[in-house]
Amino acid sequence: MEILYSDTHIVVCIKPAGILSQEESSGGESMISELSKMYDCEIFPLHRLDKGVSGVMVYAKTKFAAAKLSQDIADRRFKKEYLAVVHGVPAEEGVMQDLLFKDSRKNKSFVVDRKRKGVKEASLQYRLIKTNGQKSLVEILLHTGRTHQIRVQFSSRKMSLLGDKKYGAVDDYKSIALFSYRLSFNHPKTNEQMVFKANEAEFINTFM
Repeated sequence: MEILYSDTHIVVCIKPAGILSQEESSGGESMISELSKMYDCEIFPLHRLDKGVSGVMVYAKTKFAAAKLSQDIADRRFKKEYLAVVHGVPAEEGVMQDLLFKDSRKNKSFVVDRKRKGVKEASLQYRLIKTNGQKSLVEILLHTGRTHQIRVQFSSRKMSLLGDKKYGAVDDYKSIALFSYRLSFNHPKTNEQMVFKANEAEFINTFM
């Protein structure tokens, strides 16, 4: 785990792949437990990354910071940017808007065609950075934060992320080609604009 920033209100870190971003009933090592031991305080989750995905995350150390940043996320004042490598070649840029239903029993989300109980709107925009044969590196800005959102929205358009067997990828990659590489938000106490970026070189070299 790499710590990018820490003060009395928040901690910003790089979550490694293979560790839970939040504690789950099934147990297992989590960022919450590790950070709680490191700072000897309660740690509050604000957003999540899938277990197999790495990248920049921010956690709150106080209830005040948790409430403020959670509201900013709800109001879309919290900017989450990702890199992904997908099968196929998408248009140079675009917006994906879908209705998603999460099947909790299968821990899987699906694009559906109508609103009903449990269905939520999902939106993202992307930009094509480069291609290598039938693989494409895309930069993604999330507008909403639904379960497996990036993975299912690209998969539903026949562009599964490399390594994402759950959503249809057929390849030999052992991990999912998704990386949370930049977060932008206002500090909950000072309101200062803060931007944190992870080094994307290893991710790109692995998948491109």
